[in-house]
Amino acid sequence: MVKNMAENDEALNVAPKAPTLKEAFWYWLKLGFVSFGGPAGQIAIMHHDLVEKKRWISEKRFLHALNYCMVLPGPEAQQLAIYIGWLMHRTKGGLIAGCLFVLPSLVILIALTYVYLKFGNQPMVASVLYAIKPAVVAIVLFAAYRIGSRALKNKWLWLISLASFVAITIFKLPFPLIVLSAALIGYVGSRYSPTTFSAGGGHQSANKCYGKAVIDDDTPTPSHAKFSLKHLTKILAVGLALWFAAMGLLAIIYGWQATLTQMGWFFTKAALLTFGGAYAVLPYVYQGAVGHYHWLSATQMIDGLALGETTPGPLIMVVAFVGFVGGWTQAIFGAENLLLSGIVAASIVTFFTFLPSFIFIFIGAPFIESTQGNLKFTAPLTAITAAVVGVILSLALLFATHVFFTAPLNINHLINHIDWLAVTLAVAAGVALFKFKLSIIKLILIFATLGVLAAILS
Repeated sequence: MVKNMAENDEALNVAPKAPTLKEAFWYWLKLGFVSFGGPAGQIAIMHHDLVEKKRWISEKRFLHALNYCMVLPGPEAQQLAIYIGWLMHRTKGGLIAGCLFVLPSLVILIALTYVYLKFGNQPMVASVLYAIKPAVVAIVLFAAYRIGSRALKNKWLWLISLASFVAITIFKLPFPLIVLSAALIGYVGSRYSPTTFSAGGGHQSANKCYGKAVIDDDTPTPSHAKFSLKHLTKILAVGLALWFAAMGLLAIIYGWQATLTQMGWFFTKAALLTFGGAYAVLPYVYQGAVGHYHWLSATQMIDGLALGETTPGPLIMVVAFVGFVGGWTQAIFGAENLLLSGIVAASIVTFFTFLPSFIFIFIGAPFIESTQGNLKFTAPLTAITAAVVGVILSLALLFATHVFFTAPLNINHLINHIDWLAVTLAVAAGVALFKFKLSIIKLILIFATLGVLAAILS
């Protein structure tokens, strides 16, 4: 036994063999199918696999990369996959890691959305969706709580959160304006009261060692990961060229006001506003896709979030559902080609949503590697995160009005139109999340099962 322990200790002092690109490909593909649990769950899976089990990267380097991804707009878990893939196997590795992180989710979500649109009125499907929707309301509230418990550290940040809630709920101000206002408040406020806006921050420093890693704490920065102004300019030019080529092609073929072109433009803006995670940008998507473009209804938006929670990959993949439904309802390629319309629209939306993530990593990662220190949230990002809490609460309120009431809100007949069963289900879901810490995917599966049983027994 002592001998085995000694052998294990010796093995930990030797770095494992560096993975080939083929080995990395199969890992990222597998991760794309099992990355449930939102960003926290996805990051935990990567930490377990890459830091603890495979030892491809040390915890310090892992957290160093993660802290950079946390201050970027976009899905931080996918960006972390791009970063690590790039660090190990250059640009090709980053492209493989980032694409495979979302591709399985896109395929699964397209299939689920087709079933939803084709058979959504069937009693069984309708019953499952009815049971899941109250859980979605509880999930969004729980998301606000999780972010708020970390971000709202003083009364001024609470006031920013309250102001953002009032701004978007009562005054219907656009989400980008709220984000910019919060950033300005954070910037100005930090000049006069720096401690007020120091609540944000990255992850804690590494304090564990799982053995020597392929990319260890003291591993020299690879040649491709060294900062170069020439490289930065080249990546930026390629990224912008891809965006302009795709957007220009859509505009030339279909026209600027066409559905596909407007989807590309709208979801580019959404991709640049996802500070605070997917829940933060959903109100902006709701405002645009439901309120302005009418690509889908409020009820369909809630259903889409429910489907998004049941699939692997980043939650922001719900935009693929929005795109598919928008392409289907707008019958882009004619009434006889609704499936094709949905698939093309979902694919275009996904492209424009995730393209900025690749550009941010390929441009910024070399600079971050040169710093080798923990990054911290800036004061504007602290204020933005506080505002995001209020915005998410407004989203929960929007969803609740559509789930809990059987008719348009009328103050004189408010009680008569409450769906008490839906309210009860939402309360039960809230208890499961807040008190018993049930995972979101398990919660969705339990409520979907309740819907199936209700359909069978009815």
